[in-house]
Amino acid sequence: MAPPTFTLRSLLRPFRAATESDVHDGEDEPVESPARGTPPSGGVAVNATANDGALVIKTHCELPAIARSAHRDNFAVLVHVMAPSMSVEATAERAPVDLVTVLDVSGSMAGYKLGLLKRSMAFVIDNLGPGDRLSIVSFSCDARRVIGLTRMSDEGKASAKGAVESLAAGGGTNILKGLVEAARVLDDRRYRNAVAGVILLSDGQDTYNVHSSSYGALVPHSFKRSGDRCLPVHTFGFGNDHDAAAMHTIAEETGGTFSFIENQAVVQDAFAQCIGGLLSVTVQEARITITCSHPGVRVRSVKSGRYESLIDADGRAALVHVGELYADEERRFLVFVDVPVAGAEEDATHLVKVGCTYCDTTTQYSMVVAGEDAVVQRPVEVPTNMEASMEVERERSRMEATEDIVAAQEAAERGEHAAAAGILNRRQEELARTAERLGDDEMCGALVSELGELGARVADRWEYEHTGRACMLAGINAHGRQRATSVQLLGSALASMPAGAAPPPAMGRFGAYETPVMRRMVESSRMRREGGGTTEDLELDFLRDLN
Repeated sequence: MAPPTFTLRSLLRPFRAATESDVHDGEDEPVESPARGTPPSGGVAVNATANDGALVIKTHCELPAIARSAHRDNFAVLVHVMAPSMSVEATAERAPVDLVTVLDVSGSMAGYKLGLLKRSMAFVIDNLGPGDRLSIVSFSCDARRVIGLTRMSDEGKASAKGAVESLAAGGGTNILKGLVEAARVLDDRRYRNAVAGVILLSDGQDTYNVHSSSYGALVPHSFKRSGDRCLPVHTFGFGNDHDAAAMHTIAEETGGTFSFIENQAVVQDAFAQCIGGLLSVTVQEARITITCSHPGVRVRSVKSGRYESLIDADGRAALVHVGELYADEERRFLVFVDVPVAGAEEDATHLVKVGCTYCDTTTQYSMVVAGEDAVVQRPVEVPTNMEASMEVERERSRMEATEDIVAAQEAAERGEHAAAAGILNRRQEELARTAERLGDDEMCGALVSELGELGARVADRWEYEHTGRACMLAGINAHGRQRATSVQLLGSALASMPAGAAPPPAMGRFGAYETPVMRRMVESSRMRREGGGTTEDLELDFLRDLN
């Protein structure tokens, strides 16, 4: 079947603000009335070149010039998308959130793990605003809606904290029941905030519903990602006994993130990173449009990771569904085009025009942004020492490293641990040379460190089963989505690092995806942890409770 034909006009449709809906009568509290701002340029921002409140798109060609008499197939154009910033002052005007937390309270969570979870939830509650709404769902053998969607006023926060303190551990692990109940909470809303998300934490394996071949059955239909429509489930594997493959699948099918928390004492930091993103969504339903400018140019392929891309039947246009972006988040996609021979008087070939349609979450206005055109010079001859674009080479390296992480994980699943380590080691050596060629590039250097860490965790079967699989899947998720995810390992320097200190590249997060708002939230969490007791304190509290 040929890909669908589409135009930019056909992609534009009105965006719906937070209003009362005609869905089932739920127990959610009413939302605050959205404060609409004045849309720039009548609701349309055109030719944005700086991060001045609108999304910005830039392009980079892999080479600045192609000889006039030459044609090039699979010529790479990097499309670079940057979401608007959010200052500390602007957070008061951010889009409000409907958040559902789905918490494992099975028997294995008893003791200090449940205490850590309660402290982490208190941190989440304290950082929600009066316009945000929170629902708490707990699950073990069955699921229970502890509180419905409640506005986080002073009274609502007190109610939510009381609900968290009432949680008690016992029974088995039924993840499906927890997610089904969360879906009911969100599907049955009478009112809707602009942003919605789910946090799922579990320390075990669902023993009631699925085998490894059907993890997708854990995901309710209304959560499944479709194009740029997204209701993400952000999953947290708590400890070494969780089912990393199941948690990764849930995150992947919903457009969420998967984090691995081996060092249970810092679960609050992982939650902080996640809500730092959810509380700073500036862009929704973003769609990148790519249109060929020159009549002889054709789009051959689009490397968009885990984001759905479509190419028009004649290769003259392409589309990437991006969905939501947090403040200051960036996305990079490689578009490969065929470039024809230039005309006798053609000094430059205009390859593609790039644009984006999206919804501004604060104003709920539809926006259209035009990016930079991708243009390549067409001299009679090109210099032999012509330098390739560092931006394109960096993204190509990241893309190839991601593909090798996937290949290594698949080899490890087959029990081919030496082969898996070999894949990562070879890519690490290649990236080290690339980093040096690019002048000790920071991003390539971080990938080199990450590949070394992952290589050590797949080489041995025992290590892979205990930490490697979860680390690999978290990395695949982070690079595929270009979004920060958390990996907190026992024995790492992260737990004892001072607030604000930069972690080793491969230990705390994957790639340069963490946003300024996320960093501020994680720093706040670490400062609170340092002043709020240790894991040993929780263990002593648990022993006192038993006595």
